[in-house]
Amino acid sequence: MTILDWSIVGLYLIGMVAVGAWLTKRQRSSDDYFRAGRRVPAWAAALAIVATSVSAATFLGAPEDAYNGNLTYLSVNIGQALAVVIVALFFIPAFYRANVTTVYQLLARSHGTGAQRACSAVFMFGRLFASGARLYIAAIPVSLIAFGDLSQPHLVISIAIVSIVSIAYTLMGGVEAVVWTEVPQALIFIAAAGTLIVLLLSRIDAPIPEILSALADSTAADGSSKLTFIDTRADPALPFTIWSSVIGFTLFNLAVYGADQDLAQRMLSCRNAFQGAKSAVMSMIIGFGVAALFLIIGLLLFIYYTRPDLSGAAHDRPADSRQVILDFILTECPSGVRGLMIAGVFAAAMSSLASSLTSLSSTAICDYYRPLARDRSEAHYVRASRLAVVAWGLILSAVAVVCMVWQQRSGQGLLTFAIGVMIFAYAGILGVFLAAIFTRRGNALSATLALVAGAGAVFLAQRPGLIGLEDLKLSLGWWMLAGTAASFLVCITGKRTPQPETSP
Repeated sequence: MTILDWSIVGLYLIGMVAVGAWLTKRQRSSDDYFRAGRRVPAWAAALAIVATSVSAATFLGAPEDAYNGNLTYLSVNIGQALAVVIVALFFIPAFYRANVTTVYQLLARSHGTGAQRACSAVFMFGRLFASGARLYIAAIPVSLIAFGDLSQPHLVISIAIVSIVSIAYTLMGGVEAVVWTEVPQALIFIAAAGTLIVLLLSRIDAPIPEILSALADSTAADGSSKLTFIDTRADPALPFTIWSSVIGFTLFNLAVYGADQDLAQRMLSCRNAFQGAKSAVMSMIIGFGVAALFLIIGLLLFIYYTRPDLSGAAHDRPADSRQVILDFILTECPSGVRGLMIAGVFAAAMSSLASSLTSLSSTAICDYYRPLARDRSEAHYVRASRLAVVAWGLILSAVAVVCMVWQQRSGQGLLTFAIGVMIFAYAGILGVFLAAIFTRRGNALSATLALVAGAGAVFLAQRPGLIGLEDLKLSLGWWMLAGTAASFLVCITGKRTPQPETSP
């Protein structure tokens, strides 16, 4: 890293904190802090959703997945498209009709406050581990840049660095600061990805048709071609088959867009339900393109490191595939471009972390603290919200250290690890939401039991040998299906009773 590279990264970090400071004066109420006064345009919300969902796990994990495997991760977007349509037609209008600040307040109208708080608690627990995994992954490039290695002590210091900067601008400006920092963050990492593709193509001494031919003739670890996009095999152990994508990942993305305060908060910041739905659809389209860019980078890195006949020379392959993209950035990118690349990594990392801080804080304050501390001033709730941001930031840092040890012992790829962590919470929560929106069944008790059933079913789907199915191995999408089905069926066993009106 040269002085120019550090200057680019430094200007980016200072700019993010400056935006938060500038927006501090607009945070006069908890509605301003958590919903931006519903003044965010749909296009900005869409870019913010993309920035939130494209974390460092995508920046590092998607190239790693394509480098070791193929393009089947893109088929997940089929399930995403189906899910976004359902969320836009049913979930978002329901949230706006109920005028909620957190999506779990909707459950108080249907199942009672017990269900609302149970789902909020499960969300916060699941989001802690999912965001902790993202924070750990975000610390990988920081450790490599600052210390030149991935030793655990240096990763812990790097986790602290990313946390401090993210807490700083989230603390001051709330969700509005997060959205308006995520817009340039999204543009930065998209520009970084595009620049990296151009640079890789310039370093590979072969025309694009020859590169494609070489990829088609190369195979991933499971025996499929590196260019495989749709995997029609019926093996449930494969993570991204068409069957897993259409069934399991449709459910997964229903939870992502419709039952996770992390992304739903962006849609709730728009002027009305139509604009919120519009932002979801736009983000899905942009997100598909972004995922494709990072997978293409992984394939080009495979050619660069494994095909010296095409890349013009033999290049030392990174021993750890987690750092394959970073190794190229730090050793092959020219000064200035390297700074842009690292700023892109920081953008992907901090956007998802800041989003998690606001969603965790809004859930804790709106679903727990505010009902207990009624009739306080709006200034009091804003102060409480800021204290919650700091508290969650410290807790997330500790969880990230746990995830660091967990992932290294599990041996899973970064992308699979980050997705798998959240399924435990997503499956149970989604089953309860489906019962609330599409049926007239369920109450506080059955919803709470449904959350337990969903997590239990996911656990058994990961370890089918516990129920005598030693030869069965299921991948991510099937974990989600098992958990959601169990949660939904348990939830609808309860009889719904009329609930008193509650204020959001």
